[in-house]
Amino acid sequence: MTGPYDAIVIGAGHNGLVTAAYLGRAGLKVLVLERREVIGGAAVTEQVFPGFKFDTAAHRIGALHPAVVRDLDLKRHGLEVVHADPTVFAPASDGRHLLLWRDPKRTVEALREMSPADAEAWIPFSELIGKAAAVLRAAWSATPPEVTGNDPRDLWSVVKLGVGLRRLGKRDMVEVMRILPMAVSELLGDWFESDVLKGTLAAAGIAGMFQGPMAAGTVYAFLHHHVGAGGGVLRPTARVRGGVGELTRALAVAARGHGVDIRTSQPVERVIVKDGRATGVVLSSGEEVAAARVVSNADPRRTFFDLVGPTELDPEFVRKVTNIRFKGVCAKVHLVLGELPRFSGVPEAGPHLNGVISISPSLEYLERAYDDAKYGAASRRPYLEVSIPSVTDPDVAESGKHVMSIVAQYAPYRLKEGEWDAAARERLGDAVVGTLSEYAPNLESAILHRHVLTPLDLEETYGLSEGNIYHGEHTLDQLFFMRPVPGSARYRTPIEGLYLCGAGTHPGGGVTGFPGYNAAREILRDGKG
Repeated sequence: MTGPYDAIVIGAGHNGLVTAAYLGRAGLKVLVLERREVIGGAAVTEQVFPGFKFDTAAHRIGALHPAVVRDLDLKRHGLEVVHADPTVFAPASDGRHLLLWRDPKRTVEALREMSPADAEAWIPFSELIGKAAAVLRAAWSATPPEVTGNDPRDLWSVVKLGVGLRRLGKRDMVEVMRILPMAVSELLGDWFESDVLKGTLAAAGIAGMFQGPMAAGTVYAFLHHHVGAGGGVLRPTARVRGGVGELTRALAVAARGHGVDIRTSQPVERVIVKDGRATGVVLSSGEEVAAARVVSNADPRRTFFDLVGPTELDPEFVRKVTNIRFKGVCAKVHLVLGELPRFSGVPEAGPHLNGVISISPSLEYLERAYDDAKYGAASRRPYLEVSIPSVTDPDVAESGKHVMSIVAQYAPYRLKEGEWDAAARERLGDAVVGTLSEYAPNLESAILHRHVLTPLDLEETYGLSEGNIYHGEHTLDQLFFMRPVPGSARYRTPIEGLYLCGAGTHPGGGVTGFPGYNAAREILRDGKG
């Protein structure tokens, strides 16, 4: 047996690297073990085709924890975040289009041509969303309370959240509490009239979710994607220059600077548990590595069932973990283009391609796309979130060519008929390209190379159970003190010395670093010994 280490972190995704860096910064001897040959987890940039860099899983980032950027000096290590403007270009089915800008006044002017009433509603609506997202931002930084426990810190966590709500004022506090459990379609129906605006905004409420915009609780998912966006910014789009893999590269540099040892191509076979305590890991090679504590960046299902094993756990806890819903619904399509797409009624080049292109022309369109998935089939006309990073970051593609990354929804992990074989993968790619070509007629002729990842591919390549990009659905019953399961939401597990730090913990998925940061704080709070 090698070691011992003070901590072993399983998985070099961005949250695992954040946790490792903070533990190393505190003086612990830390080892990170990554099963793939590259670091990054789902925040990785890869050359799918020689000379072209793709963000093969996550193709944009969320609200990076400012303390992580500051404490780990990520800018000095090369991190450069680019905030796209406009944030979204959304073509409508009638040939018109919508642009959402970072400056709400510019968005108002863009909306005025489509709907004067929507233009008038925009700033009050964006202010409400900003206030609600600020409340969530405070909750993101807090360790969830153990509602059945007696720790005074649990009560204090609840009090702090209540104070945050009270600071909104009575009127806004009531409105925020009212909208949280709503369907995003209902919220948007209260404020706006134009189909493309409602569809474009609702897409943020169903991203990565096995739900349609008419499902209760999708407002929370909508707000989740607006934490830290800034006043008046809706559907924020932020990328890392050079690809999202540059973020995890910077995190790895910071971690190594604090003495962290990072090893790739080192799959962990299981966590060693002795007398109810994690004491190290066994690698697939058979090597055993000892540690005072083990931190898993894998999702809860993989951690408890594959790495630990149900026999080490209480049956009631096993039941809770078994009931975590994953239901991955996202696919990725990567294209190398010989020319930029030309959208109907819009010039070939222009700022409209800076952010994401959202194929979500109405609430009905999104709901119908979901209908296909409900019955076990990939959407015939899917919701698409399209990114062309080479427009603002030409170094990711060969000169004169472009890379396009598409998140396609809905593609259910479990198909009613057949399986995700090569033929199904190509049919999915055809549906995605065909749908986008309805808005950009030159697309098919511009494609030089195509690469398709199904939910099954996301599971097998990136370790995402059922292809779920969030390590578990973002539904109200799987958030805050119920994430990953009630009674184990404080980054600790029933196995002493075993912790979780990934997106399956509070506050959930997205490239933010919050779960890793919060986990490190709790691990250090338990002591360095």
